[in-house]
Amino acid sequence: GDVIHRMLTATQYVAPLMANFNPSYSRDSTVQYLDNGTVFVVQWDKVYLQGKEDVGSFTFQAALHSTGRIVFGYKEIPVPVLQISATQHPVKAGLSDAFMILNPAPDVPESRRRTIYEYHRVELDTSKISNMSAVEFTPLPTCLQHQSCEMCVTSELTFNCSWCHVLQR
Repeated sequence: GDVIHRMLTATQYVAPLMANFNPSYSRDSTVQYLDNGTVFVVQWDKVYLQGKEDVGSFTFQAALHSTGRIVFGYKEIPVPVLQISATQHPVKAGLSDAFMILNPAPDVPESRRRTIYEYHRVELDTSKISNMSAVEFTPLPTCLQHQSCEMCVTSELTFNCSWCHVLQR
């Protein structure tokens, strides 16, 4: 979205590994991305934890495919993720999304109060993140995939979905 807010890292993220990394610690540390139209990849290469550079460097990536598939790849994880301190920065891995609504503030005319609604979160078991491992997320089918009423009503979706003749979806 176009709104940046301080709760962003708590509510809206695609995070193979979120922690207090310091990419400027070493000249060998990089954060790079590639977008070829089919997949968008971000790679954190040889990044160090702020104040814990002695534990070694981390190398991992997130690949977002145009099909909705997401793959987190972990090449170098020098310490168990459960041992990373969350004092200075949250430590998490997974996906989360939210939306924000600006409501009029009842006590101050002309002002708005931001309300953030987190509607979906997938948390990874960080004890399973290790060297040379990967996690794959595959999207569930949705109503929007159906191009006709017949396809919609005969689908085996696990939620209540129905065809809208007005919108033709």
